[in-house]
Amino acid sequence: MKAKNFDRPYGRGSMRKSVSLGLNLAIGWFAGLGCLTGLGADVGGPPTRAADLFQSTKLWTVHLQFTQEQWKAMEPEGAAEAMPGAGGPPHVGPGGPGGVGPAMFLAPSFLKGDQDKDGKLSKEEFRTLGEQWFSDWDKDKRGTLDLDQLRTGIGSTLTPHFGPGGPGGPGGPDGGPGGPELQGANGHRNGLAAAAGIDFKYVHADLEFEGQLLRDVAVRYKGNGTFMESRNSLKRSLKIDLNKYVKGQKVAGVTKLNLHNNVTDASWMNEVLSYRLFRDAGVPAPRTAYARVYVTVPGQYDKKYFGLYSIVEDVDRHFAEDRFGAKDGMIYKPVTRELFGYLGEDWSKYNQMYDPKGEPSGAEKQRVISFSQLVTSSSDSEFSARIAEYLDLEEFARFMSVTVWLSTLDSILMMGQNFYVYLHPQTHKFEFVPWDLDHSFGQFPMGGTQEEREKLSIHKPWRGANRFLERVFKTDAFRKLYLATMAEFSKSIFVPERFSQQVDEVAAAIRPAVREESETKLARFSKVVAGESVGRLGRDGAHDLMMGPGGQGEDEPRLGGDAFVQSAKPIKGFVTARAQSVTAQLAGKDDDAVATQTGFGPPDRKSDRGGPGEPRSFGPGLFVARAIMEKFDTNNDGKLTHDEFVTGFAKWFADWDSDQSGALSDAQLRAGINRDLAPFHGGPPGGPGFGPPDEP
Repeated sequence: MKAKNFDRPYGRGSMRKSVSLGLNLAIGWFAGLGCLTGLGADVGGPPTRAADLFQSTKLWTVHLQFTQEQWKAMEPEGAAEAMPGAGGPPHVGPGGPGGVGPAMFLAPSFLKGDQDKDGKLSKEEFRTLGEQWFSDWDKDKRGTLDLDQLRTGIGSTLTPHFGPGGPGGPGGPDGGPGGPELQGANGHRNGLAAAAGIDFKYVHADLEFEGQLLRDVAVRYKGNGTFMESRNSLKRSLKIDLNKYVKGQKVAGVTKLNLHNNVTDASWMNEVLSYRLFRDAGVPAPRTAYARVYVTVPGQYDKKYFGLYSIVEDVDRHFAEDRFGAKDGMIYKPVTRELFGYLGEDWSKYNQMYDPKGEPSGAEKQRVISFSQLVTSSSDSEFSARIAEYLDLEEFARFMSVTVWLSTLDSILMMGQNFYVYLHPQTHKFEFVPWDLDHSFGQFPMGGTQEEREKLSIHKPWRGANRFLERVFKTDAFRKLYLATMAEFSKSIFVPERFSQQVDEVAAAIRPAVREESETKLARFSKVVAGESVGRLGRDGAHDLMMGPGGQGEDEPRLGGDAFVQSAKPIKGFVTARAQSVTAQLAGKDDDAVATQTGFGPPDRKSDRGGPGEPRSFGPGLFVARAIMEKFDTNNDGKLTHDEFVTGFAKWFADWDSDQSGALSDAQLRAGINRDLAPFHGGPPGGPGFGPPDEP
């Protein structure tokens, strides 16, 4: 593994040469100081090298120019069906109160009632589905369902599977439902938005980067959760391919630019500083910079400021050549809670799940399959003896040390996504690359309480059953490397004061661009930089460029949507608490660790809420059970009889069959689910609708 810059102090095998860490960090600090003062970068023009482009405190100017047709054509397919009520894209009209609906989680389970496989639900199929669900959920055969039974039934039946075989496979942790479906259709991208039927497409545009004009570049939207969050905003994340249409076009030797909108992060720093931490740990990770992004669409926007974005290096063959020293090799981007689970010898069962970036050779396919067989079927002794044949244990120890320390649960630890796996062509070993770290520093809201994220166990940090991680962590060779790495980093790169300095450095560089977005965002930014928690702005008011009644951007955001979500500690507060917990755990004080079982399955206790260390449930029943009870419980006795349940289903069908065709298409089904079971139906959490139930 080549170390081409000071961002990566550890090279291949250098874990045994840890004495060099202090020198490397010192060199890296001076290199970072050079970034702040502009040393090493071209002045007064575009960058000429990738090392100049990717400087974590550098702020570039990006101007994208579209025709009206190009701008409209960029609106992703499937967005209207997946996000009903949005009122169309921000390009063409005002947004509405709809949004990310439960259909993305629930529709696949409804469609299992499609007995004749024609892609629709007939009236009879829909009625049969309701009858079956009531029978399955009424386990005591009392002829009624109370709210707890309803939550449990919804959680066990309406949670898309997440296990081997992909969507609809054997299931998630412990054989139960594993979580929201995150795999897209075969041949398409994966992720939450993709699973909801949203597909992005490239359009033609012109790009001006720091005065350098590139004609006919390819631009599309990108992201999953961040795209959903910014659905009514002009400020959506973007991917730019510079030579898709005109070969050979580059900026500083780079052919692709990822512009991330940081909609979930009031500091704009989670990804930037997390990637930097991975690089400091010797893990191949993307480099970053920042950009002020402007857009021109004749008749609509005249070099309009869309806001401050981070630029994130693409994980492609250029990345692989630079980090791994090899032009060949296969890059995979897995989406699965059962990484390296054996599915047989047919590659077609693995392809969508591992999403290879290119066509893998027969040997590269077989390497995944063979490792999966080892993980799934081998004895403990065989696994321990052979694991190093497939997995670069030193690199994986560094990758897991940083992942766990950052308590980033929207990752291999919980959601089974947001990382790349590189199969090295010389060593034939798998190495891991982090991705999509906007919820790092313990800020993933579905990852338990603030305390649980701060005290995440370093010995068993994953959620639910995870055979791959369980087996690797039980292996002595890996465990020794991992704990030694965690201990060493805790004395060097995991030091809270180091993060505080980095936060202040980045804040000084980007504060003017934040101020240009709005005074409200600047005030929130200043608080999180100072270490103060702020509540989230809701999905319906997350951005200044929201569409108002006239289709123009409003002056300020407004609270709504997710405003109830527990405020997470910003970076400075989190790293202090996390460092204390990890240090205590390394010293053997296991009572300082929290290994919760937050999941997406049915609740396993009377209350869906748990304290630190207790099992928790975050399934669909938590969100929609009250809405169903409200709609179906005609006599208001807090229970659903068989007749009430079946009658409620019949009313749903009549309401959702908008064209009176006698069958529900996928689009009609999703629209109906999102309308009748929409987030916050019936009030905020604690009341009817989308939110945690009242305590009994």
